[in-house]
Amino acid sequence: MEPIHIDGTNRTPFVSLDPSGKFRIRGRSIHENPSKFFDPLMEWVKDYLKNPMETTIVDIELEYFNSGASRYILDILTLLTEKIANSNLIINWYFEDGDDDLLERGQYYESILNTKFNFIEFQ
Repeated sequence: MEPIHIDGTNRTPFVSLDPSGKFRIRGRSIHENPSKFFDPLMEWVKDYLKNPMETTIVDIELEYFNSGASRYILDILTLLTEKIANSNLIINWYFEDGDDDLLERGQYYESILNTKFNFIEFQ
C-alpha cells in the first residue's frame, strides 16, 4: 500500500494516510464537491482495514469543516471504529482554545461512535 499525502489549500485539508497506521487531517475542509475529495480516501481506508497495523493513530486538527466534509469524516471514523478494537485505535481531536463548536463536534462523534477520543486543546 502506498501512503496518501495531499497538501492543503484554503478550501481543502492537508491529508496524510500512512500504511504504518498514522493518519492526519488538518486545516479547512469546505469542498464544493466533497465526494470527489473524500471518496479516494474512503477507498484507501477500506484497503488499509484489510490488514491494519496493531495500533492506528488518527489526528484530526481541523479549524473548520462544512456539513459535506463532516459526513465524510464521520464515515471514515465509523469505518475505523467498526474494524479496529478501541484499545488499538487512538483518535486525537485537536481544537483551538475557545472553539467550543469544534470541541462539541468531536464530543458528538465520540458519543455516536461509542469510542474514546483524546481532546487536545491548543492556542
